[in-house]
Amino acid sequence: MLVSNENLGPGVEALPALTSSSALLLDLDGAFSESGIRRRRRTQYRRALSWMVMTRAVSALRRLADLVLAAFLIILLSPFVLVLLAIAHLRGGGIRKQAKLGRWAIPFNRYEFAFSAREGSWSSPLITSLPALFNILHGDMSFIGPRAISPHGPLPHEPTAWKRYDLRPGLLSLWWLRKRANMAYTSEVGLDVEYVETSSLWGDLGIAMRAIPTVFFGGSVSNPTAEVKFLGVRIDNLTMAEASGRIVELTDIDEPVQVCFVNAACFNIAAHDRKYLSTLNQADLILADGIGVRIAGNIFNQKIRENINGTDMLPYLCEALEKSGKSMYLLGGRPGVPEDAAGWIRDRYPFLRLAGLHHGYFKAEEEPRILRQISESRADVLLVALGAPKQDTWIADHKDELGTTVAVGVGGLLDFYSGRVQRAPAWIRELGMEWLYRFLQEPRRMWRRYFVGNAVFLCRVLRVRVAARMFPRRSDGFLS
Repeated sequence: MLVSNENLGPGVEALPALTSSSALLLDLDGAFSESGIRRRRRTQYRRALSWMVMTRAVSALRRLADLVLAAFLIILLSPFVLVLLAIAHLRGGGIRKQAKLGRWAIPFNRYEFAFSAREGSWSSPLITSLPALFNILHGDMSFIGPRAISPHGPLPHEPTAWKRYDLRPGLLSLWWLRKRANMAYTSEVGLDVEYVETSSLWGDLGIAMRAIPTVFFGGSVSNPTAEVKFLGVRIDNLTMAEASGRIVELTDIDEPVQVCFVNAACFNIAAHDRKYLSTLNQADLILADGIGVRIAGNIFNQKIRENINGTDMLPYLCEALEKSGKSMYLLGGRPGVPEDAAGWIRDRYPFLRLAGLHHGYFKAEEEPRILRQISESRADVLLVALGAPKQDTWIADHKDELGTTVAVGVGGLLDFYSGRVQRAPAWIRELGMEWLYRFLQEPRRMWRRYFVGNAVFLCRVLRVRVAARMFPRRSDGFLS
């Protein structure tokens, strides 16, 4: 017998409710009955089995690729390796073994060339690491993986740090790549864990392709100087962690402090703007920004330790300020930009106090009011995004009125963190090609800066370097 809603009278909604409840009971009975439990177990077993098969297949494919490529390179390079081995023996060296930890933290000996106590140009990692091809052939290492570490050093106690032993150590690693590109901002362990958690065949291929230009044009810095100076500008030669930590330390002094970033465009401006040049050299902290400055440092034999820019620094600075209980004020960008950037900061650093914010499109008559607002906020760090050289000269002109301890000129930082401008992916930055990415985003605005400005900067660097070599007694005058 069929029951209609009309026969139910006032209880017209009872039938849908009853039907819904009955369906729910049937679903529960099906799920928790003996047959339902067996069905769920079979589904879970199939998923676990498929995951295990896929994981082992990827691991086997990776190992096969390593085996084939290592064997091919050993056969192809064997004459060259024999010549290098003979040279190493003539220089009093040979092939040395270095104890390392492999997959599952099993010790093994990594092979590499040792030419002499003074290896000179032969100490290129591309050459000294050739014997490690036999480690790859044997299965101790892979071409791409976490960095092989020594068993004699302190081992990490964090459970996540042990993830690096889930895979074979690599001849190339994400940490090595970013170190050569001067952007290894996080710890080696952090980058190893990042690699393990995101590892894939395509990712390994990408690291290998990015390593090719890095081998020839990149380079880590050994025995760096605390300060470098060329083209009349002094630069504090710090790492990202040291720079963000220094800024937080400077908030504890009683005098106003100015921090500047300098890139190739800043050098070009300073060459014709004496006030801007004076502002830079009177700043308390000057940080190197961009591949152009790194290339100039290499040409002048004054190695830049890391490429430091405000956009990369912001997360580190926010974390340090949050831990120390310090505050921040945002100034710059179009209306709405600092609000959106502040939203990004609040989402990720909820305990960091934002003392205030204001856009950068203010009129001259509004400036006293804005200066008063910044001063009354008592912010510890002020980020000024007005573009160079305006932001730096503005800070220098008003730093005694700001009431903040540290004022930092950060260029287009707020545009990136507001979402208005897309940041280049990490792999593009590892290649030192972020400038090209920015040009493709805004070709009309950026073509002169990157294609004309960078060429002018490098020509100036080469001209000064040649003059310094021709007249070595006056080299300090040329550089400054």
